[in-house]
Amino acid sequence: MADFGRGIKAGVVTGIVYMLISAILGAIYHNSLSIPPFIHAAQLSPFLLRDLTAFSFWLSVFFPYIVRGVVFGAIFAALYDFLPGTASVKKGVVLSSFLWIVAVIQVIYTTPGWPWDTNGFGFSGSGTYYSGMISLSSVGLALAGIISALVFGALTGFLWDRFRGKELTEERKGRSVLLVSFIFGGLMWALLAIGFTIGVVIGGAPSIGIGSLWPNLLVLSVVFLGLPGWVLALAAWRKTKRGETGFKYGVAGGVIMALTGLMLLPGVLAIIGGVLSARKSADESVTDAIAQ
Repeated sequence: MADFGRGIKAGVVTGIVYMLISAILGAIYHNSLSIPPFIHAAQLSPFLLRDLTAFSFWLSVFFPYIVRGVVFGAIFAALYDFLPGTASVKKGVVLSSFLWIVAVIQVIYTTPGWPWDTNGFGFSGSGTYYSGMISLSSVGLALAGIISALVFGALTGFLWDRFRGKELTEERKGRSVLLVSFIFGGLMWALLAIGFTIGVVIGGAPSIGIGSLWPNLLVLSVVFLGLPGWVLALAAWRKTKRGETGFKYGVAGGVIMALTGLMLLPGVLAIIGGVLSARKSADESVTDAIAQ
């Protein structure tokens, strides 16, 4: 079984470091916009202190980075043995690069009209996903997002080496990846399904305006397609738990979840887990060799 505790601890600590940096830089940026440039720099300290001691300020940056650290750490632990390289820092950089690419694909897929529809501001999709930050608003911010993601992965790998690991038992390959996939996918589906249900109960029906048609279709696809995809991923994990391959169920469930766009990451993980589960474990390989 993957050492999830070790990975999550490394990811959470990385998230806290990023949270502190984000809070300080965010407060400074806020002050630079709200205070005339001719005010002496020493006069900024009361405003900076005010921002950093505001509960709402910390709440807005605390949970996103912590959640991102938990997600990244869990995926890092599940894929650790399969990531290229021998150094943990390199493995972290490889994973953060992969997740950044997945996040970019998701933003493009879920953002109507990108990159032609710029809303008059030169961007249409930007945000933070999975590790570090991604932004499609400009080349400069996109480059900063890549660097941020790579540093996030490198720091997580560095901290992975600093935490004590636990004794692991042999398991069917891909089982841990499928576990992360159906847990993460189930949480995403539940949140979107609850939001959709509340919207229908309060509003009577989901909005189908031209500007919101594609996002609503994506939410509907998650509600009605994401669930069977998640069930297939769960079935794949249960098969690997019994020592069997979960290839067919994992790939099928992963494809269905990935097609919804909003569940792209758990879908990709289910596909990876399903493919990995098709490989024989070390115990099975030894048994086959003896039998021959």
